[in-house]
Amino acid sequence: MKIGIIGGSGLDDPDLITDLQTQSCETSYGKATTTTGRLNDADIVFVSRHGNNHQLSPTHVNYRANIQALKDLNVTHIIATNACGSLKEEIDRGDFIIPSQFIDFTKHRINTFYDDFSDG
Repeated sequence: MKIGIIGGSGLDDPDLITDLQTQSCETSYGKATTTTGRLNDADIVFVSRHGNNHQLSPTHVNYRANIQALKDLNVTHIIATNACGSLKEEIDRGDFIIPSQFIDFTKHRINTFYDDFSDG
């Protein structure tokens, strides 16, 4: 079993993962950067969703390259974390909520892996 972790700041803590190796993966969807290593007895591949320096806005995250890189590296399971903010002051960090409304900042990105139906 090889586990892919897609996350943000903090999950790529080098004190948690042994045998760390960062690599750039070229995919048919573009470049993805991964960090491989071991967490306890599991092989893991970590992808920082917003880039290594948290420089990518949600619309600019190349999720297709990230997923393809995990597939190319023979990941069998993916764990993805996410977080969202609120416009209500009474909702604070660490609060667990079930949103009934949200603003999707990813609406301008391609939403499929299959935008070409050629036999390639």
